[in-house]
Amino acid sequence: MGWFTADKNEPICETMGRLASLPFVAQPGDAWVYGYNTDILGCVVERASGLPLDEFVRTRITGPLGMTDTRFFLPAEQRDRLAAVYASGNDGRILRAPDGAKGQGAYVDGPKRSFAGGAGLLSTARDYSRFLEMIRNGGALGTVRILAPRTVAFMTTNQVGSLHSAAGLGFGLGFETTDRYGANGMDSVGAFGWGGAYGTLYRVDPEARLVIVLMIQLLPNTTDIREKFPTLVYRALVDAPKRTEPARH
Repeated sequence: MGWFTADKNEPICETMGRLASLPFVAQPGDAWVYGYNTDILGCVVERASGLPLDEFVRTRITGPLGMTDTRFFLPAEQRDRLAAVYASGNDGRILRAPDGAKGQGAYVDGPKRSFAGGAGLLSTARDYSRFLEMIRNGGALGTVRILAPRTVAFMTTNQVGSLHSAAGLGFGLGFETTDRYGANGMDSVGAFGWGGAYGTLYRVDPEARLVIVLMIQLLPNTTDIREKFPTLVYRALVDAPKRTEPARH
């Protein structure tokens, strides 16, 4: 559970400072490693902006986008709004997960000091759909612009070649990319997305003008819900997918 930092009684930059003393898993450019890059980036944002990451996110992203239910921790009076976490049991049944970091988390009663760039935000399907619509629209939602269109294009383009996958999936700056039709279910070429530790899933498919958000709270998850959900969505579409791969220069 190394990704979980909500129970840590220290700022994220202190945690990342200790990380700097550890050896690399691989030299940069030699392998695709799913690690703490975005947590490090959160610390960089804090240093560069002079703001705690929660304040930066609130004032620069979630506030302007009207994402009123997205934050790192919940106040005690909103405890009943936080979805309970469940777990896949050995017998195939789903049970309520235990309290603590490996179950219900520390999002209400925790120390509320660690704002991790890579994990930990609480949100709703409505809020996160607004964020993804902003990305799908090239960085803007309504009259609010968060990113430049070329920045979004750069973020959602494969930057690692075949290091992440040799079967048509790439990775951009924060997003897994679909570079070949059939590489990720029925994603169009140019679609992108990722998932969360509690079983959440999102995909953005600009070609299909589609945003998919699945929010479940299942840890560990041994079901096939995440695979079935986007398949059911795509089977409801009647337009033909784009099959061509993006040009390479």
